[in-house]
Amino acid sequence: MPNTSTLQPLFNQVCIIGLGLIGASLAQAIKDNGLSERLVAVDRHLPSIEEAIAQGLLDAGSAVLKDVISGSDLIVIAVPVQAVQAVFADIKTVMDNGQLATDCIITDVCSTKVNIIEAAKNVFSSLPVGLVPAHPIAGAENSGYHARRAELFVNHSVIICELPTTNYMAIIKLRQLWEAVGASVMTMEASHHDSILAHTSHLPHLLAFNLVEQLASHDDNLDMFRYAAGGFRDFTRIAASDPKMWHDIFFANQSAIVSALDEYSVYLQDIRQLIIDKDSTALMGILGRAQAARRHFGHMLASTPYTDTSAMSASYNISPSNTVVGTISIPGDKSISHRSIMLGSLAEGVTQVTGFLEGEDALATLQAFRDMGVTIEGPDNGKLTIHGVGMNGLKPSKTPLYMGNSGTSMRLLAGILAAQAFDSVLIGDASLNKRPMERVAAPLRAMGAVIQSTGHNGTSPLSITGRDNVGKPLHGIDYNMPVASAQIKSCLLLAGLWAEGTTTVTQPEVSRDHTERMLSAFGYPVTVEGNRISVEGGGKLTGGNIAVPADISSAAFFMVAAAISQDSELTLTQVGVNPTRTGIIDILKLMNADISLSNETHVGGEPVADVTIRSSNLVGIEIPEALVPLAIDEFPVLFIAASCAQGRTVLTGAKELRVKESDRIAVMAEGLQELGIDCTVTDDGLIIEGKGSRGDNSEVNNSQPVFGGGHIVSHHDHRIAMSFAVASLRASKQISIEGVETVNTSFPGFAELANQIGMAIQVDKGADNSIDNA
Repeated sequence: MPNTSTLQPLFNQVCIIGLGLIGASLAQAIKDNGLSERLVAVDRHLPSIEEAIAQGLLDAGSAVLKDVISGSDLIVIAVPVQAVQAVFADIKTVMDNGQLATDCIITDVCSTKVNIIEAAKNVFSSLPVGLVPAHPIAGAENSGYHARRAELFVNHSVIICELPTTNYMAIIKLRQLWEAVGASVMTMEASHHDSILAHTSHLPHLLAFNLVEQLASHDDNLDMFRYAAGGFRDFTRIAASDPKMWHDIFFANQSAIVSALDEYSVYLQDIRQLIIDKDSTALMGILGRAQAARRHFGHMLASTPYTDTSAMSASYNISPSNTVVGTISIPGDKSISHRSIMLGSLAEGVTQVTGFLEGEDALATLQAFRDMGVTIEGPDNGKLTIHGVGMNGLKPSKTPLYMGNSGTSMRLLAGILAAQAFDSVLIGDASLNKRPMERVAAPLRAMGAVIQSTGHNGTSPLSITGRDNVGKPLHGIDYNMPVASAQIKSCLLLAGLWAEGTTTVTQPEVSRDHTERMLSAFGYPVTVEGNRISVEGGGKLTGGNIAVPADISSAAFFMVAAAISQDSELTLTQVGVNPTRTGIIDILKLMNADISLSNETHVGGEPVADVTIRSSNLVGIEIPEALVPLAIDEFPVLFIAASCAQGRTVLTGAKELRVKESDRIAVMAEGLQELGIDCTVTDDGLIIEGKGSRGDNSEVNNSQPVFGGGHIVSHHDHRIAMSFAVASLRASKQISIEGVETVNTSFPGFAELANQIGMAIQVDKGADNSIDNA
């Protein structure tokens, strides 16, 4: 709640009409926050008035409006909706008698708005300039004066319906009042408000009352209530609300509620028929979409990833440690998890996925395909069952497709959606909406796509016009990529599945080839000739089994952890070692890392191996530019390795790092300098002066600290946060890292796993971004 000592009164006198739960709670909040010089109330239940005066809540009160109204500059009507017109009549009488200024602000707290406005029109010759219909979305199981709570409105929404006849200062002052008691204010047109509330509040209350009545009327009602589970009690809790209030609301919002009931009846009949028909796939689709939507829309409305980053205050506090030992399993590969959802959804038949990464970014992709009508069971411990709809089976989403912080989801989906019959919109959180999207939009337009990005820099939201409205399909192109990017390549290859003719992408350097491999695994021919990759449009995908290997990008943090620390040995099991992703291993070997692979095999078309790495005398190197695209996401933690190496490490040809979740070159340099490392930022890379000891290469000596302690700002980039966590293994003092909540985008459980092998990470959950080349 706001600090009352810092607030100035907004009003001379507030008059509350109706001391039920909402009216009394607002009165208490106004009193506690010092928002009015005087506070008076009107209520027919005189004991409530008398008690409120005795307790010091009210300065005066009465059962009759004219007794206390004089001098009020705000009137809050908090009576049942059907009684509001009579209150308006009383207000008009005292206004006509000169007891009340004609510009006095008049508002209400009713959950219907059209009838409130109509009631005012029936009473006043013209709507008062101070009339501001409003509705706080707040309540409690108990009602009446004694149930009041000053904090009732904190973190709840209040809807204000702005009228063209209203003095705008009245709207501003009412907004200030609600915000001062802790509410969030939004505006909405009155009829739209009534329709929305009919679906989200009035219908659930009606169903709760009806279900309780149904069970209470049953012959076995005692047993039904005795053995009712928690879900029944939670759902029907709202049936304990005031019957008179809801009786009035149901009649006052009759048209919108009847419409919502009719729509609900259609859905109910559909589910009834699915149960009769034992249509398992369709029923799982409905249940799965509903379960995911319950969680998804909260994040979408807040424009956050699935982890709440609104306060951005979660942090790591890490004490120095110097040894890591053990055998551990790394979560599934994010890039492959994304593609398993996409291709499995577009395939014919069922696809079973194991090892799916249940991180924020991959969940955004999963939700998008659920929104487009795909039935997906899970995830359940990394297992998914995807009921593919075929190449032309996607349906338009009723809302924009929300990608959270996942650039992979947005860029690859842009290619798929550019070929669909229907229009679509792709949106992301605040961070993703700053990242460049023209790199995929421009070549898609060359294929005939109609796609609009936002702003001068070509960012999201992306608006894509469906082929039905364009009038012709996409056509294949021969595209020379200006930079090696798996996202651009994958976007165009996916669009090429529907294009007429051949789509060929030529890349300047090799980039990760998960899309090509998985297309082949789903039975779609892909032609690879060196750096030229081609697909013919018009084929089909066939469902199958996909095993997602451990993510080498996530494994990289533990590879470096073992290499830079003393007396360490780690084995990371069944890591994906696709040759387009092993740049991290190649670079570490060039730096003299003791690293080896064993148990090499193939899983789902992807090579995997156990990776073992031991304490190493690392040396600085000039990183070959040919390896840069193969390790683009691992460079933040490679910078930590370079800081612990003997001599200078030079990175060039890595401009792509500047357009990730953060400018990873600048942010890493800032953090390294904070910890005492000498480094120089260049246009396309970084020069790091390593502080490793220059001992005998035959004997590893990683016991001396390289980093000092300090406070790191990660800029909410998951790879920055995890990289500086690894730096604690060679730090002399504690390192704190701010903004680590985004680690869940790629590596849920990172801190717990790190502590399991010997690190000392304390997570401060003060409140409750992904990879371009994924």
